[in-house]
Amino acid sequence: MRGGDIESRGEKNRGSNHASSYAVEDTDTPWLSWLIPLFVVANVVMFVIVMYFNNCPKSNQGCVARFLGRFSFQPLRENPLFGPSSSTLERLGGLEWKKVVHQHQGWRLVTCIWLHAGVIHLIANMLSLVIIGIRLEQQCGFVRIGIIYLLSGIGGSILSSLFIQRNISVGASGALFGLLGAMLSELITNWSIYTNKVCALLTLLVIVAINLGVGILPHVDNFAHIGGFLTGFLLGFVLLPRPQLGWMQRRNLPAGVRVNSKYKAYQYGLGLVSLVLLVAGFTIGLVLLFRGVNGYDHCHWCHYLSCVPTSRWKCDGN
Repeated sequence: MRGGDIESRGEKNRGSNHASSYAVEDTDTPWLSWLIPLFVVANVVMFVIVMYFNNCPKSNQGCVARFLGRFSFQPLRENPLFGPSSSTLERLGGLEWKKVVHQHQGWRLVTCIWLHAGVIHLIANMLSLVIIGIRLEQQCGFVRIGIIYLLSGIGGSILSSLFIQRNISVGASGALFGLLGAMLSELITNWSIYTNKVCALLTLLVIVAINLGVGILPHVDNFAHIGGFLTGFLLGFVLLPRPQLGWMQRRNLPAGVRVNSKYKAYQYGLGLVSLVLLVAGFTIGLVLLFRGVNGYDHCHWCHYLSCVPTSRWKCDGN
């Protein structure tokens, strides 16, 4: 029996058990998800710490939920998301272009990922992280998902800093979009082991389009979303290809039977091209950022990627 026949039969058997799922589970026991829950706890703890240092009653009489004491929220006219002041976020690591470029505080590209502007912002991101991240970690393991999450967050921060230079940016949205991007590239690079693959692809594309579409509203940092998504999309080709079934079962095959290579040729190709693009993108982005380049000087229409003005709202200058 040829290795190719083994591959085809294995894919058919695995797919028949999950016709309604976009992903085909491996025959191995799923990984235990602990890193994503740990990320959720870390984000919640960081928000509590931020609110402790914010201490609204000390400097403001119109705090919301004053019964919380120093953990009460800024007035809604200042922060409608039920959170701290922008000055507190800036002090504790929020992403601000001037401090990154002129004061050499590059660490803000990382710390801003763990900060949130308010309770609403935090809950929305953490629910998304649990829904998307736990399944991915169970399928792919904590190491690869952790790398994708962190690098996508940094990629989102870099692109955001190149365009959003007058406002403070915080949140895990870039990292979350990186997980979405990784889901899409994982589907593409492992195309042959999926059932209902066209439906799965269309579903993911619709989800991504809706989330990016929300980013054209005012006060939403869509550049962080786009940067995180592109980073995760490329990392998925590098980190998430699945070995061919024939290679996985090579120890159980009779002697003399041809064994397929671990990955298919197109998986190697996509992974190599994606790795080159990742290194080039991060290098160019960081060089431009620390040289103080404004992205709008080289892309005049790019402001439409983050906010589209309508009769109902205006877009603030960035």
